[in-house]
Amino acid sequence: MMKRIHCLNGVSKCGTALLTEDYILTDDIKEAEGVLVRSASMHELELPDGLLAVARAGAGVNNIPLDECAAKGIVVFNTPGANANGVKELVIAGLMMASRDIVGGIRWCQDNKEDENIAKSAEKAKKDFAGCEIRGKKLGVIGLGAIGTEVANACSSLGMEVYGYDPFISINAAWKLSRNIKHITSVDTIFQECDYITLHLPLIDSTKGMVNKSVLDHTKDGVVILNFARDVLVNEDDMAEALQSGKVKKYVTDFPNPKSVHMEGAIVIPHLGASTEESEDNCAVMAVEEIMDYIDNGNIRNSVNFPSCDMGVCKAASRIAVLHLNIPNMIGQITGTLAAGDVNISDMTNKSREKYAYTLLDLETVPDEGSIQKLKDIKGVLRVRVVR
Repeated sequence: MMKRIHCLNGVSKCGTALLTEDYILTDDIKEAEGVLVRSASMHELELPDGLLAVARAGAGVNNIPLDECAAKGIVVFNTPGANANGVKELVIAGLMMASRDIVGGIRWCQDNKEDENIAKSAEKAKKDFAGCEIRGKKLGVIGLGAIGTEVANACSSLGMEVYGYDPFISINAAWKLSRNIKHITSVDTIFQECDYITLHLPLIDSTKGMVNKSVLDHTKDGVVILNFARDVLVNEDDMAEALQSGKVKKYVTDFPNPKSVHMEGAIVIPHLGASTEESEDNCAVMAVEEIMDYIDNGNIRNSVNFPSCDMGVCKAASRIAVLHLNIPNMIGQITGTLAAGDVNISDMTNKSREKYAYTLLDLETVPDEGSIQKLKDIKGVLRVRVVR
């Protein structure tokens, strides 16, 4: 039976070309087992009962109703790191634009393009666009995920003194981080000591509006702040005031909105962080690989609403995937139900993440429909799927 994937946005063919012959793209989301999405909002959509997974070709998942998906047993994936190089390069461009008035200089050239003596005029005008070099300056990187780590390493190579802060840094990111990066245990140190500060954080309750007046009052005078993560990490009313007073020299943001575009001293970029052919290709490839591995094998990698779990390719007679609430005695009920149906378990993995959990079981026989229905009837079970 063909497995159907629906694309809510145009997704790079580098990704969709990886779909095997037992997959087909469908224009009807109602019949899809999987959805590939970039920026389209899914909050207004009615999610079909047969939908198993959503893969976001990108890192942010604000456009996806995560709680609703989890409650329906729909696994949501993202593609962390796939666009890291593209964003890193734009952050470096932002550092240069904030340090040297490149934008003002280009604008001057355009405004004076009819001047026959523009070369001579430029020699007089260029002093108005003079800036400073970034070499030797202190850069604070808040958030050392895939993007933050790349930014930190690249800026260290450019001669900056780089401070990194991330209380939840992963082992993988830590291995990739240059030994020249100074690991800071208090974010206050970065705000108080750094000449440049760049944000690379997810949007959660504790990070929303984290850059506000109380923080900005304690930064160095003339600090440069770069935001290529989420616009709402910054209280924009407070940022506008800090720019006007000169407390903040420049605010570089990749998020245009009615407030940011009117800030004097802000360099506003039209959300170009991951807008490269390479990033879009990488994100599409990762998203397709994740969704296929889950549908075909039950494995979860880079989910934002369920725990990671990988048992490779099933070599047993069958495999069952159970998405459920993270509550006591769930494993006992699942294994007991299978035992009552005379089904022996050859291998099993259970992982939990906050209120949700996931159990993969390789079985020595194929369970009958009665056993599957009894698993579905267990209180707290969200979805039961016979993978093969």
